[in-house]
Amino acid sequence: MMENLMEFQQKTLLQRLDWLDWLYALIIAACSLYAYGQYAHHMDAYEVGFLFGAAALTSYLGWQWRSLAKLVLVVGAISLFAISLYDHDQTRATQVLMLKYLLSSQSSIMWMNVLFVLAMATYWFAMFRRNAFTGKVATALTWSAVLFGFVGLMVRWYESYLIAPDVGHIPVSNLYEVFVLFCLITALLYLHYEQKLNTKQLGGFVLLVINAAVGFILWYTFDRQAHLIQPLVPALQSYWMKIHVPANFIGYGAFSLAAMVASAYLLAQKGVFTSRLPSLEIMDDLMYKSIAVGFAFFTIATILGAMWAAEAWGGYWSWDPKETWALIVWLNYAAWLHLRLVKGLRGGTLAWWALIGLLVTTFAFLGVNMFLSGLHSYGTL
Repeated sequence: MMENLMEFQQKTLLQRLDWLDWLYALIIAACSLYAYGQYAHHMDAYEVGFLFGAAALTSYLGWQWRSLAKLVLVVGAISLFAISLYDHDQTRATQVLMLKYLLSSQSSIMWMNVLFVLAMATYWFAMFRRNAFTGKVATALTWSAVLFGFVGLMVRWYESYLIAPDVGHIPVSNLYEVFVLFCLITALLYLHYEQKLNTKQLGGFVLLVINAAVGFILWYTFDRQAHLIQPLVPALQSYWMKIHVPANFIGYGAFSLAAMVASAYLLAQKGVFTSRLPSLEIMDDLMYKSIAVGFAFFTIATILGAMWAAEAWGGYWSWDPKETWALIVWLNYAAWLHLRLVKGLRGGTLAWWALIGLLVTTFAFLGVNMFLSGLHSYGTL
């Protein structure tokens, strides 16, 4: 068994692929070519590059993580089915039973919210009862929430074009949309590590931060009617938004995951839930991997943001409050990684740092929009 595993690990990625992997890549390529054939006359060179770059990246990630490949295919199939129900008529969202209660963007996102709440409760129940089957149910509920969330975003993207072609945009343009994206990215990162490291006991902790975002989505929906699709403000009418925002939120999601693992680490270190949680070594390693991934993507997002700023405002850096706090977040995690990798620091100090880092990140993400004004004020509450 070990010999077979070692032999498998020694193979290159292409050598490990089987016919299902190639079929998956073929489906992704065919969909991309179809989209290009249908909409090439609306696309500039950058958007064509994004389309085929996203196809290549999606294929690669699906090869590395087959669960993600299955998610991509199911999300694609359900989204296309939902779009077909509209029949180019936005009013059908409230007239067709399947759309009204399940597959319109708002219905799907509401189902995402419900399933995340159920998943959190189930993870905690599984941990306290030490029940493996309940843990599998919690994982399935989380995957289902991610499925509905992505379907909601895909359908919302289509709905924006039904309003008017010049209103249509990728759904990462306001706090409502990016909070949905945050939930999905954080959940996906957790599910990847859960599968890789067998850390179901941490699901309840990670779902706490996801459900805090769910609470914001619900408040923002019912109190501010933020689920209504609005035209983009001029500052956001750029191809940079398509890559800057997702990269940023991979960083935010990874930092949040690390913080919730840190909270579990600190409890275990104090003797709370010690017998129910993974070992301190596993949690320490997961904190490190999450922050390393988050730091890499946050760095990319910051560079992309500077390039976008140069195009939109004529300068790469203006010490706008959002930019300043993004730098503070970057320096915070750069110092964390330096102390761990260069100084060899481990344990409770870095766990506390990761947990407090979530407060810094939250202020950079949300607090700046609430309390400070600047060039990024279009994201205010």
